[in-house]
Amino acid sequence: MVIKTDELPAAAPADSAREHGSQTGGKGRPGAAEPPSVMLLNGDCPESLKKEDGAAEPPRENGLDEGEPGDETTGQEVIVIQDTGFSVKILAPGIEPFSLQVSPQEMVQEIHQVLMDREDTCHRTCFSLHLDGNMLDHFSELRSVEGLQEGSVLRVVEEPYTVREARIHVRHVRDLLKSLDPSDAFNGVDCNSLSFLSVFTDGDLGDSGKRKKGLEMDPIDCTPPEYILPGSRERPLCPLQPQNRDWKPLQCLKVLTMSGWNPPPGNRKMHGDLMYLFVITAEDRQVSITASTRGFYLNQSTAYHFNPKPASPRFLSHSLVELLNQISPTFKKNFAVLQKKRVQRHPFERIATPFQVYSWTAPQAEHAMDCVRAEDAYTSRLGYEEHIPGQTRDWNEELQTTRELPRKNLPERLLRERAIFKVHSDFTAAATRGAMAVIDGNVMAINPSEETKMQMFIWNNIFFSLGFDVRDHYKDFGGDVAAYVAPTNDLNGVRTYNAVDVEGLYTLGTVVVDYRGYRVTAQSIIPGILERDQEQSVIYGSIDFGKTVVSHPRYLELLERTSRPLKILHHRVLNDRDEEVELCSSVECKGIIGNDGRHYILDLLRTFPPDLNFLPVSGEELPEECTRAGFPRAHRHKLCCLRQELVDAFVEHRYLLFMKLAALQLMQQKASKVENTTSLENGGLSPSESKPEDPLGPEVGSQEEGGSASGLAKVKELAETIASDDGTDPRSREVIRNACKAVGSISSTAFDIRFNPDIFSPGVRFPESCQDEVRDQKQLLKDAAAFLLSCQIPGLVKDCTDHAVLPMDGATLAEVMRQRGINMRYLGKVLDLVLRSPARDQLDHIYKIGIGELITRSAKHIFKTYLQGVELSGLSAAISHFLNCFLSSYPNPVAHLPADELLSKKRNKRRKNRPPGAADNTAWAVMTPQELWKNICQEAKNYFDFSLECDSVDQAVETYGLQKITLLREISLKTGIQILLKEYSFDSRHKPAFTEEDVLNIFPVVKHVNPKASDAFHFFQSGQAKVQQGFLKEGCELINEALNLFNNVYGAMHVEICACLRLLARLHYIMGDYAEALSNQQKAVLMSERVMGIEHPNTIQEYMHLALYCFASSQLSTALSLLYRARYLMLLVFGEDHPEMALLDNNIGLVLHGVMEYDLSLRFLENALAVSTKYHGPKALKVALSHHLVARVYESKAEFRSALQHEKEGYTIYKTQLGEDHEKTKESSEYLKCLTQQAVALQRTMNEIYRNGSSANIPPLKFTAPSMASVLEQLNVINGILFIPLSQKDLENLKAEVARRHQLQEASKNRDKAEEPMATEPEPAGAPEDVGSQPQAAKDPSSPSLQG
Repeated sequence: MVIKTDELPAAAPADSAREHGSQTGGKGRPGAAEPPSVMLLNGDCPESLKKEDGAAEPPRENGLDEGEPGDETTGQEVIVIQDTGFSVKILAPGIEPFSLQVSPQEMVQEIHQVLMDREDTCHRTCFSLHLDGNMLDHFSELRSVEGLQEGSVLRVVEEPYTVREARIHVRHVRDLLKSLDPSDAFNGVDCNSLSFLSVFTDGDLGDSGKRKKGLEMDPIDCTPPEYILPGSRERPLCPLQPQNRDWKPLQCLKVLTMSGWNPPPGNRKMHGDLMYLFVITAEDRQVSITASTRGFYLNQSTAYHFNPKPASPRFLSHSLVELLNQISPTFKKNFAVLQKKRVQRHPFERIATPFQVYSWTAPQAEHAMDCVRAEDAYTSRLGYEEHIPGQTRDWNEELQTTRELPRKNLPERLLRERAIFKVHSDFTAAATRGAMAVIDGNVMAINPSEETKMQMFIWNNIFFSLGFDVRDHYKDFGGDVAAYVAPTNDLNGVRTYNAVDVEGLYTLGTVVVDYRGYRVTAQSIIPGILERDQEQSVIYGSIDFGKTVVSHPRYLELLERTSRPLKILHHRVLNDRDEEVELCSSVECKGIIGNDGRHYILDLLRTFPPDLNFLPVSGEELPEECTRAGFPRAHRHKLCCLRQELVDAFVEHRYLLFMKLAALQLMQQKASKVENTTSLENGGLSPSESKPEDPLGPEVGSQEEGGSASGLAKVKELAETIASDDGTDPRSREVIRNACKAVGSISSTAFDIRFNPDIFSPGVRFPESCQDEVRDQKQLLKDAAAFLLSCQIPGLVKDCTDHAVLPMDGATLAEVMRQRGINMRYLGKVLDLVLRSPARDQLDHIYKIGIGELITRSAKHIFKTYLQGVELSGLSAAISHFLNCFLSSYPNPVAHLPADELLSKKRNKRRKNRPPGAADNTAWAVMTPQELWKNICQEAKNYFDFSLECDSVDQAVETYGLQKITLLREISLKTGIQILLKEYSFDSRHKPAFTEEDVLNIFPVVKHVNPKASDAFHFFQSGQAKVQQGFLKEGCELINEALNLFNNVYGAMHVEICACLRLLARLHYIMGDYAEALSNQQKAVLMSERVMGIEHPNTIQEYMHLALYCFASSQLSTALSLLYRARYLMLLVFGEDHPEMALLDNNIGLVLHGVMEYDLSLRFLENALAVSTKYHGPKALKVALSHHLVARVYESKAEFRSALQHEKEGYTIYKTQLGEDHEKTKESSEYLKCLTQQAVALQRTMNEIYRNGSSANIPPLKFTAPSMASVLEQLNVINGILFIPLSQKDLENLKAEVARRHQLQEASKNRDKAEEPMATEPEPAGAPEDVGSQPQAAKDPSSPSLQG
């Protein structure tokens, strides 16, 4: 029903998702305790299984408030999926019988996968399961097996091998031997990636909470390494990837490889020989092994002499592991230990990620012999899949069939989304491999006689083309530059049309790969397209940018359905014979009907309207906001489009404007004459209608940025009044018509804004009759361009000033810009605005990140063309030379050309069909640092319109406060370089920082479509909404449900699952369930490391949350080491001067205070105080809180004068910001009194000592070591987690309210309606029973009263 294991290769751990449900603590799986149906929906939530079917209902009704079409029935469906499981007994040869939990909708195949992963049965691959003597079919669901029930006995029966089964077996054994070896993750293969969390937690989070309780105050070493302390200048690279103890792998064998005697000759084939293996054991014994249909045995061959007769003894065994166990004692011992360690690792450390994540650093690794790797690289497996019928995959058919799956109800949608996601991630992996093969010259072109740039390739049923302007296709648009950006624009178009998901309209699978300076587009192939001419196939759109245009009624009908969500106008253009042609997309969007009868659209590069700021058109004036900012500026190409996010924001903005105008006029009509005049003065531009932007623009803009809920609420109310009036009253119709005209709506009866993507397209002509429409459309585009400059960019800067967004590196800054629809080419403008901002100092971090991004992006542009001129043998020399010129202080690095003896003298210079990556000039070798930095500054000016004031890296570092290590990370991530993990001396003037040995690899940078899990996302959103209203229990249930659905669509690893786990952990923490919070947050950290990268800003945040939950569970030393890790990563990624660093240092300081390391604690807290003061201003409440934390430590040290001084500062801030009567102010003054008394007592004692010498009678002084509870309370405050103490009366009201809502009685414990509890002071989480709670967004770690 819901479970379709996409026929996995037998070696892949299909059960991993099941595993990850069954082990909350991440221990090895005990075999029996398997919750049912985990593979299905309960990816992470064993509780949902404990609930009876009935109890699982309520969250679903809430989830459906959104009212998705076709959702009415969801309630029952989800329950159907959670069939109750049962357990069966498994009898396998040679081990004790054990029982296994299974669920009715699993396939028999999944039990196979479980057995292949279990410690005691992992060495079997070729077996079948028998029930009462009948063999079970691999692909049947368990519920369809007759007689299978609770307690049935399943027998494992060994089957005879075939060549395929023998290969799978050898591959599986090799995977087991390599299971702890990280080299696949460093090399970026098979979707392996790195994770280091277990190094810092010693791998024991789940259960250790219980174990460590007694040891709470054992002395722990809290001193961090020198480079983590505040103020340290060094930024070492090596700690980024600490060496994991498990990685020094236990050697089980020296060599396991295919023998040179393969394949068996005919006469041996007829004796059942399938293949030969050659093994050198750890004891240095060399043996030859025959894989036969009956199993594995030793033969008498040697390396140079073939004798296939069995040796004596021959040790015939059904599995290779059993055979090796008998001939090598070391193997037997080490293999057992290895498997024990393997199953102890958290499943999230070993499940494959959906898309490959590459690491930009790696340690020096020994290259070991590996038969499977060698075979994968060189045999015909280039693009040939072993485990599917037919051996190659028809990607296009798979991609389109999954889209055609039914989607009427939840189970169908889950199945469909899961299939789409699986095919997409497989396609992306195959396309990436193919693109690399193309550039490396391993694929034959389909037009080999043409010159390199023009060549096209087909490999594994995927079509590859290079990003060059072939046949002057883009001549009018910017030539090669346009051809380079077209694929990413096209990919954005594909992404958008896929998201709209119209039945009957198909797009191509598209992946864009940048590798070694080349851009490769990989696309699935439309059936039949290669047999016919493009002219014949295109039945909609234009193949020459609008000279000849054709249309087709079916395409118009299909595209019409996308026009509203994508805001694309149905319009008419003229073709070469001056006939009008109707279109509902841009002209170069082509429609082709494939041989399979499907309607495909391709070339979606201009799905979105053009960006007029970068498209000068003669005779067109831009609005004043644009000209003031120096626009329009000619860009390198004419394919600049607005982002979809901008189009949406603009339409939203216009909608508010429309509502205001309509409302204004309605009020005028309804009001008396007197009011009429006043409202006209205040902005009634309805009659003039010339330019609606100016008077209302800023006001609406600011309202939108503030996101003022009240404003929106008013507008909604107005919308309703307008709707109710509609049609009855001719005057109100007039009002609507005027408002529509004023905001540029295409309809005069309702608000509807759409863009014509062909406006300003060179070569496109419009009919005379449409001139008015074209004029309006041009105006709309100008308004949109102005809106980006006047609303979106200032809005972004304002959000940064308010710290509503906290980017930490280039990627997170880019993401924040893109969410607001600001393209990266506006980066210079954003930085200009930051420089001019009155709060310039509070934007220091944004400025630094922006400058770093500007420099590395400019360097990337230069690097791209630089690499195209490098042949393969000079690659590492060229890259290290570039990095030296970019980052090293060494004044004149010399490039090492590849040695002459490798270059053949008789090389013909004019070979036409070299592979694209085989240029043979050495121009790259003459680059100097001066020249490179001059080019970078020039590029920054030309591309981003920003003037950099630096002519060398040292000057850049000096002027802008950048870090070289950060620049190295940014350029490596952007270009795919992988460098050796070691300390680089960037600042040495005597030798260059990089040698060619330091460049380990170059990876592709891949852009692809990310299919979404829509239902899960709706659940997640409604869960978040519930939590924000304060209904934690319901929110928690909804988010658990979302988690199940996410797991069902994405498998176990995905960015969205990570967000889900983080929120769940936070909710459990607030509700007081620390163990559950720990378990979920541990998964979130592991997943963030694996899917986003080990030093991604998101990972840093996850580490901080985990540290808090560890502290709450009394694991102090773990909490500290996690916080130190987070601080190290932040130093590496950005540096010390970041607002988020204040939060981190407050956390560290508090924990150190808790373990009585006062001096260390002060170093961190005082740094936090300095950073907070800089970024929030000296009068901010955060700063007051910081002063208070510092004062507490001084009090503990009995330095009362300093304590008083800090607390007074805090008191003053509270008094000025909140007034005398606020409880914060009162509290602070209480604390001041208390400090004064202590200070006086201390002084008395000192005086006593002075007067009476040693005989003084000293009253014992009370020095308070802070209690853990008080430290935890402060930690909760600074991390923005609030527990709100309720008075008895509130509780009564609350209970009444709850009863009124017919909710479960217990829910009243964790609930509170108070919408604005921000200003209440959290008390030590006193009685958790009656604690309602209001979590804040994880992003807003503020003093509680900050929002109040």
